[in-house]
Amino acid sequence: MIKKIKQTFIPGSPYMRFFLTIMVTGLAYGLYKGVIDNYLAEIVHLGELGRGVMEFFRELPGLALILILAAFYTFSAEKFYKMGAIIMLFGMAMLFVVPANRALVTIAVCLYSLGEHIQLGMKSTLTLEYSEPAKSGEALGILSAVSQIGTLVGYVIVIIAFMFISGMTAFRTFFGIAAVLTGASMIIAFRIKGESKTDSTGSRFYFRKKFTKFYMLEVFYGARKQVFFTFGPYVLILFYGASTTTISLLFAVTAIAGYFISPLVGKLIDRIGYKIIMISDTLILVIVCFFYGFAHHIFPKDVAFIICCVNYVLDSIISLASMASNVYVRDISDSQEEMKATISTGISVNHMITILIALFGGWIWQSLGIETLFIISAVLGLCNSAYAATIKGKGKYEEKVGV
Repeated sequence: MIKKIKQTFIPGSPYMRFFLTIMVTGLAYGLYKGVIDNYLAEIVHLGELGRGVMEFFRELPGLALILILAAFYTFSAEKFYKMGAIIMLFGMAMLFVVPANRALVTIAVCLYSLGEHIQLGMKSTLTLEYSEPAKSGEALGILSAVSQIGTLVGYVIVIIAFMFISGMTAFRTFFGIAAVLTGASMIIAFRIKGESKTDSTGSRFYFRKKFTKFYMLEVFYGARKQVFFTFGPYVLILFYGASTTTISLLFAVTAIAGYFISPLVGKLIDRIGYKIIMISDTLILVIVCFFYGFAHHIFPKDVAFIICCVNYVLDSIISLASMASNVYVRDISDSQEEMKATISTGISVNHMITILIALFGGWIWQSLGIETLFIISAVLGLCNSAYAATIKGKGKYEEKVGV
């Protein structure tokens, strides 16, 4: 992995410290994500609708990202990344100290989410900025793989620990450890030297006609992925009775799959083009959504549970194809600043529909059943691929620069 990273990134760029922060942040996230769904269900006692409402507020920072970019538009990508690290630390620390009160927990989760979303666009931006031009997809694949290493370790720790412990104290302990690790990641982030260029795009709100297709792809992808991110684990917990250990084990499997498959997806993007990758994941998605929504009608409940777990892993794998849209942005951007502004604006555009899916997804599940919820996810995926098919050309960097 180290050799591959050195071959992919520009010598002299601070990519090693950057990836170290990614790994430590991933470890903290693994501890947090491994327990948060069960914590909300078992300790905070959130049902289907309540989980959707909380997710609505958790996703609001993603929508607000465009306002944050406007307020600090002269900041470099590195400064934004460090800002996100500080806010994430405050959110995780708050989650550690507050009681299991719905309002307080929601505020803590939202604060952590704000820092997470600020870093989200910067991760892709810095990865593309530090990478060799013709290896954009491979670089993003490495980014995902490094993050998966950290989250995998976090999930494994949760799996082992919750075989012996449970209850409020156990959850709080993991939030505390995650806060310490988030603080360590922040310290490392502040040791990243050098800064990318500040925004010279001439606009605080960056929308350009040539990025219209990217914005639309972000809308479709954001809507369909939100169903699985929010309600995928909750279906397993509330409908099938999955424990914290089981959920963390499932997350660990997805992390392992992501570690090995992310670089392969990145290479495919560079080799066959982002357009084909954007289109081809839909067939798998339709199958995944069908079985996630209807498995309990076809098979016994214990068999249906296993099928849904397999489908959750498959969805996490095909979600890796989303990195193709960032490579698409790099190919049509005129500068690093334009790429940074567009990727971050895309996150906000993504969340315009995401927050609605989060809010109404719980109501749809409660009123119309999980079948309807995952049918909607499949339809949105089909729309995503149909729109991706309108992109001109194969989308290979070599074709653009004549390599």
